[in-house]
Amino acid sequence: MQLQVTRKQPNARMCFVCGLENPFGLWSRFYELENDELLALFTPRPEHQGYPGRLHGGLAATILDETIGRAVMARHSDDIWGVTIDFAARYRKPVPLGEKIRVITRIESDGKRTFEGNGEILLADGSVAIEGKGKYLKMPIDKIADFDHQGSEWQRLIEADDPVTVILPDKRGS
Repeated sequence: MQLQVTRKQPNARMCFVCGLENPFGLWSRFYELENDELLALFTPRPEHQGYPGRLHGGLAATILDETIGRAVMARHSDDIWGVTIDFAARYRKPVPLGEKIRVITRIESDGKRTFEGNGEILLADGSVAIEGKGKYLKMPIDKIADFDHQGSEWQRLIEADDPVTVILPDKRGS
C-alpha cells in the first residue's frame, strides 16, 4: 500500500531517539502519513547492538514506545506529547544492524486525558519483527520537559532524502 507523507515531525538536539546531535542516539526521523499512522525511520548502528549484529531488544522497545507516544502530535499539536503509562512488546524476529528500519504506529483509542496505541517494527522485506502497544498520558510539553521547544532544541528539519510517499505492507499489526 502506497501512502503520502503529510508532514515531518520535529527532531530534538540531544534526545536519545530523535536527537540529531546525540552521538549515541538512534537519529530517528518521524513522518505523519495520510492514513493517520506515524512512520519512524532509523538505521541501527554497531553501538546499538545486543547480540552481535542485532539491535538490542531494549532499544527496539524504546523506538517503538517513542513512535507510539509521538502519534498523538499528529492529532493534536506539536505541544501535546504522550507520556508512557504502560508499554508491552512482543519480539518475533531479530532486527539487524546497518539496514534502514521502519516503525509504523497508530492510535487505537483517544480519550480526553489518555490514549492507547500500537505499532510494529518492520524489516526491509516488510515482515514484522516486533509488535508493541501502550497507554499514554497526554501532556503539554512545557509540563514534562525543560528545554526551548520553540527554538534550536526542537526543529523540523527538511532533508533531501525525506520520503514523499512510502510503501507499507497491506497486512500488519494486531
